[in-house]
Amino acid sequence: MYRDRMPITVGELLEMPHLRLRLHSGASALDRPISWTHTTELPEPWRWVAGGELLMTNGMPIPRSASGQEELVRQLVDHGAAALAIGEQMYAPPLTKRLARTSEELGFPVLWIAYPMPFVAISRAVAEATLLEQSQRLIRTERIYQALQQISSQSSGLKMLTSALSRELGCEVRVCDRATGHDWYPGVPSLPAEIRTAVTERRGKLRAGVIAVHLDGDRRVLLVDVPTHPDAVLVALPEPAEQPDALLLQHAATVCALALSQARLTIEHDRRTGAELLLQILDAQVSPSVAQRQLEELGLRLAEAVCVAARNDHDPDLLRNVHLNLWRSAVSHVTVHRGGTSLTVLPDNAAVRVLVQALGQSGQAGVSELIVRSDRVVDAAREATWALDIAREQGTPLLQYADAGPLLGPRNPAEARALVDRVLGRVLELPSEHASELLTTLRVFLENGRSWQRTAEALHVHRQTVLYRVRRVEQLTGRHVTDTGDLAALWLALKAL
Repeated sequence: MYRDRMPITVGELLEMPHLRLRLHSGASALDRPISWTHTTELPEPWRWVAGGELLMTNGMPIPRSASGQEELVRQLVDHGAAALAIGEQMYAPPLTKRLARTSEELGFPVLWIAYPMPFVAISRAVAEATLLEQSQRLIRTERIYQALQQISSQSSGLKMLTSALSRELGCEVRVCDRATGHDWYPGVPSLPAEIRTAVTERRGKLRAGVIAVHLDGDRRVLLVDVPTHPDAVLVALPEPAEQPDALLLQHAATVCALALSQARLTIEHDRRTGAELLLQILDAQVSPSVAQRQLEELGLRLAEAVCVAARNDHDPDLLRNVHLNLWRSAVSHVTVHRGGTSLTVLPDNAAVRVLVQALGQSGQAGVSELIVRSDRVVDAAREATWALDIAREQGTPLLQYADAGPLLGPRNPAEARALVDRVLGRVLELPSEHASELLTTLRVFLENGRSWQRTAEALHVHRQTVLYRVRRVEQLTGRHVTDTGDLAALWLALKAL
């Protein structure tokens, strides 16, 4: 794919008499191709090349010391510059023998530009010589964007896109999760561990928006950020002798960004559909037979399914993105968020490991008994919530309902329903939005040691609003937060809810 390009070489540029260029050192490397020219007078000029440029300067960035001049040549070679051209009779210090020796050893040409030859004349000569190359790049860029039109938003479509990009760029291309190094979408074999580490650590040299991470031998990994998707990175795996075009890699990353945006829209639609179904089941708005059929259509057979209640108070974003990580792992699920807790139905206990890993080290989860049938989803949600409460009390990251010891409260769904009805029944008879507001305030009030001010700050409301809501709960329940027995009953009923 890259061998079709025929850019002008350093030697061919030297042979153009009207440019008045003269070779200083690096005669063994006159076949180095020049893709473009770049002029800079900034310190550390290697930071501003993308690869293949003839770097032109009036001499200001060139160090005076021999060691500094050697480092300049080495850095330009490492960053892929084609050659260095210095304007004569300007600001360059005397070039040292050490620079010439390093230039010869590394095969890097250093040229003189006769005074007062304008740099733009050299740039024009290179541009005219590379018109064919630029035309080929434009055609390839167009093909990269056309590849996006051929895909769907499903994972199979994303695989088709990266396959097309791999063919166009002449090397394997992946889209990976920045945090783990695994592929962003499911159904793709994992990359080797050393490459995943290169993705997560990103310890390489940045050049023209591309980070090059060197592996063992001559192998390397090229990383390009995917625009608007901070959790994703484009990974290119070229052969040692190949040098993918940095500009085309940037275009490929942009195309991947558009594809990921399409995928996210589909994932979010599926999440909302699943959340709506789960809420309807929990609120008894659908019959058990309809609930079971719809869950099975989503890949959830209840005979082995479980419900998981999860929290991550230290990193709520991880909790909010649980559904995305489950999708990446091809795990069927429905999930809904209530307050700071997520409730998720998973196909089996094996899938729980994926969810727990997605929660991160600061997350906690409680797992229900097997759901078995659709009329047990509500009970399973309570079991998972109780297990989560005990896990938080014990500081345990994961707890099964079967392993959860009692917390002076109900130990089965029937007892829980009776307790909730007896203590909070009149509150729950209110419109759902009003009831939820009162119960949330009561829970936060108790969690903050019955402090009116801390509760107001936690809920971002006025202190008098907290006072009114708690007094309203007391009025409806006939229980008072200053009475120890009433306080215990309210707290246990909230936990059983």
